[in-house]
Amino acid sequence: MQKTKSLKKMTFGSLALSTLILIGSCSKNADKPVTVPINDLNTQASLATTATAPTVYAIDAASIRKDEGYAYKISPIPVNGDSNAAPTSSTLKVYENGVALGPAHAVHTDIRDVGKGAFSHWSDGLYFSTSDNSNPATNGRKYTYTLTGTATTTPTAPTTPSSPATTPSGSVLSTVLTGYAAVNGTTTGGKGATAVTVSTLAAFKSAVAGNSPKIVYVSGTISGSGLTPVYVGSNTTIIGKTGAVIQSLNLYLFTVSNIIIQNVTFRNYVTECGIYVKFQSHHVWIDHCDFATDRSHGWDYWGKDIGVAEGSDYVTISWNKFHDTYLSLLIGSVTSDAVAANTGKLHVTVHHNYWYNVSEREPTLVFGSIHMYNNYHLNNDGYSIGARYGGTVRTDNEYFSGCKKPLTTNLDGDPVGYFSGTTTNVYSNCGKNDITSSLSSWVPSYSYTSLLDAAANVPAVVTAGAGVKTVN
Repeated sequence: MQKTKSLKKMTFGSLALSTLILIGSCSKNADKPVTVPINDLNTQASLATTATAPTVYAIDAASIRKDEGYAYKISPIPVNGDSNAAPTSSTLKVYENGVALGPAHAVHTDIRDVGKGAFSHWSDGLYFSTSDNSNPATNGRKYTYTLTGTATTTPTAPTTPSSPATTPSGSVLSTVLTGYAAVNGTTTGGKGATAVTVSTLAAFKSAVAGNSPKIVYVSGTISGSGLTPVYVGSNTTIIGKTGAVIQSLNLYLFTVSNIIIQNVTFRNYVTECGIYVKFQSHHVWIDHCDFATDRSHGWDYWGKDIGVAEGSDYVTISWNKFHDTYLSLLIGSVTSDAVAANTGKLHVTVHHNYWYNVSEREPTLVFGSIHMYNNYHLNNDGYSIGARYGGTVRTDNEYFSGCKKPLTTNLDGDPVGYFSGTTTNVYSNCGKNDITSSLSSWVPSYSYTSLLDAAANVPAVVTAGAGVKTVN
């Protein structure tokens, strides 16, 4: 099927003509190869008609050309990509500072009008946008792509790519923000602030306090003792450098907004949650972190990994690892004050997370509306996702393996919740779902179908991408 609203329906000849019109009087060299194989920087590239294994190519900022809107173009790519006959054949992936952008195979009007990391490898060109719709030629970030296939063009000798700039004043893990943290506004954290690096508890508490924009890098291990709250102010980005650990601390996000937490290893948070989003807090993004306690202290000793409660709203939880604990995520609560506060709130997106060696609550929902897609649930001994007190969970392309009870509304006699999308999931070697309410047809208000990985691919995608990354 041909893609509509897209220059993808053009023939190769009309594409070439459009390119000539677009570049105007640019020199012939503008159509020379613009990427450099990182693993072959010092040798002459000889790729013509040669089968290639996955190879990383650096994109020279000087060779990026503006297309339209948020779209930028580089060409030629040494392996042909999608076509009208095969609109998803390309294996090319684009990375911004080492983090994958997407969705791939995007319609060109979406790249131009929406951007946010969408890209298309069409014929021998790459059309792409950055994670925040900035100019990739000037924003100081490093862009690369990987591909496999048979090269159909012969690149010229590579030149050394331009050196990446210093760490930008924003998240260097800028995977495309999707889901509820980008609804009714968006979540930018401390974007634009001068970054600071902390390595002690006192410095960390001071750096994250207050509501002015701030970017705080965590270096090394910062430890508390017992229940040790750290109050995080609004307009904050917290990023863990490589190996950063926050242990025996409880991050309190109380009556705040616009917060990003990325790349931190959280360990051994007692009583309450490792991250607690509470009291009407909103627009929070928790991404690429690692949460664990142990399974030797009993159910009541450790707190949950993440809690979202008391009327909080517009939260995205993405690409995290949750493991080696009893109770993982709790969305909502049933105190007398919470019932009114949670009505019409608790919109949470949970995607591409990895749960293993966890008993239950992946998550459990009390009131609210959760959208879950492409999460991997491996080997639990209780239940995976629970819906209670009228809350609704939409599941899309989840993967459950070795789970005793993947989905349930039958929890301790509590009023039931609801599920939709249950047939989109893979249930491998699992027990039966225990859904005692009628199935729902609810879907979230935002568009997401182009973001979905096939359910069968979720274990490979999530185990490769979830958890902390290298951030120097």
